[in-house]
This record gives sequence, C-alpha cells and structure tokens, in this order.
Amino acid sequence: MFWKIVGGLLLAWVAFMVIGSVIGFLVEAVFWIALIAGAAFLGTAAYGAIKGGGKNKQIRS
Repeated sequence: MFWKIVGGLLLAWVAFMVIGSVIGFLVEAVFWIALIAGAAFLGTAAYGAIKGGGKNKQIRS
C-alpha cells in the first residue's frame, strides 16, 4: 500500500512537471511571436508615415 501511494505521488509529480514545461514553452513562444509582430507593426507604421509624407489621399467621385 505504501508503494502505491509513493508511486501515485511520483506519477503526479512527473505529470505536473511535464504540464508545467509545456505551458512554459507555449507562454515563451507566444511572447516571442507577439514581440516580432509588434516590431513588424511598428516598422510598417513608421515606413507608411515616412513614405506617405504630406500627401492627402482622397477618393474622387
């Protein structure tokens, strides 16, 4: 009976370690994707602001 309890606790500990590492990896991956996307957005916005200059774009009817 003692070894069943120890085995169950060991199995639970390993499961929590695996789940924690997977969640940690996903959080880190989402962080880097958000960082790259933010840099791309700011670069595109800066390029548009510089390239656009003082031109007023209007729709002619």
